[in-house]
Amino acid sequence: MRADRLVSLVLLLRQHGRLSATTLARELEVSTRTVLRDIEALSAAGVPVYAERGRHGGFTLLPGLRTELTGLNHDEALALLIAGSRPGAQAFGLGSALASAMRKVVDALPESHRAIAAGAAQRVLVDPQTDLLSRRLVAEEAPDTVVAEVRRAVFAGHRLRIHYAAVDQSPKWRTVDPIGLVTVRNQGYLLADRSGTERTYRLSRVLAAEELAEPAQRPDRVDLDRVWQERSTRFRTGGEQVTVLVRVSPTRREELVGTALAVAAEVTDADGWLRLEATFQDSRHAEWALWQLATDAEALAPHSLRDFLRERAAAVAGRYAV
Repeated sequence: MRADRLVSLVLLLRQHGRLSATTLARELEVSTRTVLRDIEALSAAGVPVYAERGRHGGFTLLPGLRTELTGLNHDEALALLIAGSRPGAQAFGLGSALASAMRKVVDALPESHRAIAAGAAQRVLVDPQTDLLSRRLVAEEAPDTVVAEVRRAVFAGHRLRIHYAAVDQSPKWRTVDPIGLVTVRNQGYLLADRSGTERTYRLSRVLAAEELAEPAQRPDRVDLDRVWQERSTRFRTGGEQVTVLVRVSPTRREELVGTALAVAAEVTDADGWLRLEATFQDSRHAEWALWQLATDAEALAPHSLRDFLRERAAAVAGRYAV
């Protein structure tokens, strides 16, 4: 909405002192022409904004204009700023709204707290894009218009039509009763019921969405954490799962455990290596997980997994043979 954008524009100028039209357009995700029209609207409304010409010019405010947010102490503001660094809002199409809210929080702080809180927030990184091995954690994104429509239906309690592309299937239209939204490792999911059956949809696979006028058939209250845990458990216990007996170096234990669906038993061998009974979604999942660990793990059973790893290793060795 334009009113929200005008407030964000004023807060950007308050916090940065002077900004060019190009920079403002980038921050507000609009065109420079829109920024210039907004500046004119602010001036007409009596907001003391003016242009400074020259190579390092831009738009700036006369001092003294600020917003107020009473009752917010330093630690509360810091908690909001750190929470705002988490990627979940992006998964639900609320990235721009979050950025605007964070600007308002910073601007509302007393001058003595503002620099301290902003500086402290810069010292905390939550859920970075890569791990310690520089492996990029790529998030699948859905169009903001689609996510916004899904979000409206969830919050309004209305039924929802989605054009969904399931794995290895042609996209189909489905009418669902939305239960809630969940983000896991920067991936967004829609929990819903369809024809009385529980369904979980990845937002990045929703190609189009339409909020319907009719109310959703769902409970008035929901424990979303419990619902997610139950669905996760059912997912892990379904399908063609494979149980593997494996020896692994203690230095790679967490990597193996983090990849497996579950670990039923664990003992320490005489040489210090760990012997685990791990469950994977299927044979391909187990083959991939054990191959990643190279010589830091040894599959003991089933024999089909040992055969696969041995044959693959032999093929790789043959490729690099002199």
